[in-house]
Amino acid sequence: MPDVGPAPFPDDVPIVPLVVIDYGLIKRREISEIDKLWEAATHSGFWYLKNYGPEEAIDGMFAMGEETMDLPLEEKMKFTQGTEGRSFGYKFAEANAVDEHGTPENVEYINISREDALAWPDVVHRTYPETVVARMENTIIPFVRQSMEVNGTLIDVLNDKLGLPEGTLAGKHAPDMHSGSEARTIKSPKNQNVSDSKVLLGAHTDFGSLTFLHHRIIGGLQVMLPGSEEWKYVKPIPRHAICNIGDALHIFSGGILISSLHRVVPPPKAQAAHERWSVVFHSRPGDHVVLEALSEKSEAIAKAVATAPPGQSSIGSTAGEWYARRMKNRLLVNRKGRETYLASAGTEHNTSVY
Repeated sequence: MPDVGPAPFPDDVPIVPLVVIDYGLIKRREISEIDKLWEAATHSGFWYLKNYGPEEAIDGMFAMGEETMDLPLEEKMKFTQGTEGRSFGYKFAEANAVDEHGTPENVEYINISREDALAWPDVVHRTYPETVVARMENTIIPFVRQSMEVNGTLIDVLNDKLGLPEGTLAGKHAPDMHSGSEARTIKSPKNQNVSDSKVLLGAHTDFGSLTFLHHRIIGGLQVMLPGSEEWKYVKPIPRHAICNIGDALHIFSGGILISSLHRVVPPPKAQAAHERWSVVFHSRPGDHVVLEALSEKSEAIAKAVATAPPGQSSIGSTAGEWYARRMKNRLLVNRKGRETYLASAGTEHNTSVY
């Protein structure tokens, strides 16, 4: 397993207070638990999730990531993401900018397309390193299916709370659509001699709909809640995932669901002496789905849009275009100046998104 080290998460750093949601209760449609989820989704956009199923596939994803990152760089570079805005494949350290000044990030990760996993052994988007292939059937496909079930259940609950017709949001995330949905394992290096203010992964909102994130005990994720100007750590809790709303659900809901700004910095204090590993599943709408508020299908969304500034009912983009623009303009190889990074912005810097 990846090195999680002996250092506990410190108790003297600012921590964002997140509610714990019991997925088992959500599946049973317990009203009180749904109300807790709704409160989190509409105020912070982040929450912890527990009781979401077996950990075997998640443990396997950590192992797959370690095996992949241990491959020679020359071998990993055969599977890079490319420069046109698709993220499936290997992302090498210093490929992306973390800020408008072009500061390179130093994390590396492997992304596996949902469609490639579901169609295995057929290839939909691309091929992957041998370490991914070896674990596709016993690790990656079970992880993708488990993550799809969890995210799909949460999306259905939010669909109903928004007053949308049954299956509206699910239809925009159908598994037979080509999309940016993907499984990811991330490695951040040890940072013993680096200030805890250094950014490893730049401030951003997530590109898609829902994020399903797994840590062990090493921290580094920070969130800036709406109305705040302070970054606070999200404390890792063993066997609890961290979930958050992305740009697509924010836009579909007319801004009712919150896509909060977050970033990754070196683990706090003594934890910085250890590598930081994360496993993620990103749910994203089908590439052809237009990102616009679903005002005609929900009175609540129509009301939210009506009270927003004029001209903010759509961003005039499909999910695929939104995703490709954001990915492409973070790549340092595509950088032309400050404006390139700014062109990678999501809802955090764009007030005309509802």
